[in-house]
Amino acid sequence: MTRGTLLAIGVATAASTALTGCSSSAQAPKPGAAGGTGGNLVVGVTSDPDTLFPWKATQFQAVNVLQNIYGTLTEFDKDLNVVPGLATSWETSKDGRTLTFTLRDGVTFSDGSALDSKDVKSSLDRIKDEATAAVASASLASVTSVDAPDPKTVVLHLSAPDAALPSNLAVVNMAILSSDDTEASLNTTPDGTGPFVLANRVAGQALTLVKNEKYWGDKPKLAGIEFRVIPDESSIVSAMQSGNVQLAVFDDPLVAKTAAAAQLGVAKTPQLSYHVLQLNGRRGDLTDVNVRLAVQCAVDRKQVLDTAALGEGTVTGPITAPAFKSNPDQRPCPTRDLGKAAEYLGKAGKGSGVTIKTIVSQGEYSTSVNEAQSLKAQLAEAKINLDLEVLESGAYVDRWVAGDFDAAVALNGGRPDPDGMYSRYFTSKGNLNKVTGYSSPELDKLFAEGKATTDQAERKVIYDKVSAELENNAPWIWLFTGYTYTATTSQVQGFTPMANGSLQYLRTTAVN
Repeated sequence: MTRGTLLAIGVATAASTALTGCSSSAQAPKPGAAGGTGGNLVVGVTSDPDTLFPWKATQFQAVNVLQNIYGTLTEFDKDLNVVPGLATSWETSKDGRTLTFTLRDGVTFSDGSALDSKDVKSSLDRIKDEATAAVASASLASVTSVDAPDPKTVVLHLSAPDAALPSNLAVVNMAILSSDDTEASLNTTPDGTGPFVLANRVAGQALTLVKNEKYWGDKPKLAGIEFRVIPDESSIVSAMQSGNVQLAVFDDPLVAKTAAAAQLGVAKTPQLSYHVLQLNGRRGDLTDVNVRLAVQCAVDRKQVLDTAALGEGTVTGPITAPAFKSNPDQRPCPTRDLGKAAEYLGKAGKGSGVTIKTIVSQGEYSTSVNEAQSLKAQLAEAKINLDLEVLESGAYVDRWVAGDFDAAVALNGGRPDPDGMYSRYFTSKGNLNKVTGYSSPELDKLFAEGKATTDQAERKVIYDKVSAELENNAPWIWLFTGYTYTATTSQVQGFTPMANGSLQYLRTTAVN
């Protein structure tokens, strides 16, 4: 048997490296009436959450807010190891087909009701239900049924062993909700078990959380957190200099340099998230693998990285988790090859060129438009026209989730386990397969094999094959991984950035 804690195999510590240690003379806001010794923190963000329902959150800002309101059965620690959350432990049967969780005592939702096994069973059953349209439902594909034999025990029956399941249960898209709550009610009044609760929201302007005095874990030091919407990252730096904002996470390395020059502390953290040109294999010319491969061969990934992110990052293949990392040199065109691109277009009967309608998000992350323009210029030289449509963040997410695009310039969140990253996209029954428009019997087989063993070496071999299958069919064009830059004023203490971009360590943060 295995018992939690379970390690997310081989995930390296993404220790933040100091870009500068300089302090700011700006004054932080004084602690508010909510009390507490850690003060109130203002976090500058570029967009408002597009949903407050955790099972459907894909936008980065929504995820960052909701992971501070809701709890999950398992959690990640700072090194992305899987550790107990709402469950204190879990046991796997000898045949790997039963996973039994023991729930933590004394956990309540913010409405005051107690968490028990019925809430967990209800949550997992609803996430699995296609009618819910939960974005992580594929993570429960191996779960055939859920039992709640007593208030503190939950038993998951599996169709086959699933090594990825404890890790997949740690994301906020798998949040445990009260069985009495509905999507409509939670979109206005979140009801979670996390360290903070929603106090106020002014759409498009600010969202405020306050300490959950009944939180089961170590109580947060902060009395409250305001996520203040300031659409431009440079303007956030100015707000930090004036003392109106104390913490912000930037994507743009140029803004990070500006923040450092302004005497703000800046921590640079490598990310599992990846920048990618997503092609929809069910749309127009992209149904032909040769057209997709032409796009792959016509892109100079290093040039995109240098142009959009000042070279701050690494060219990547599909899998970014260190233990399973893809080798970007093992793809049909490891470097730009316009001759090969023309050859592939010729095979598709598109020698005169193609046009690909491409959506781009403006506001969710700072380098998106620059990436899109770099890609457009490069692909034009291969007679591939990216017809760009720039959308605000919420409209982009709506189109993306619906698969309503030919191509999308995207920053996708990475996961410690490859199954959690990709099975929902690239398997025939994956709940987000409509976003990619690509699956194959070989990928279905490989993803099943990847979950069936806990042996690290065996899993690495399997996911190398997954990576090769993806690269050889080019459903997406993987570009690069980058960094986040966490800027803080000198009054902020105790925040730990993470390689998955999580802001969960706001629970340990204080403002002096």
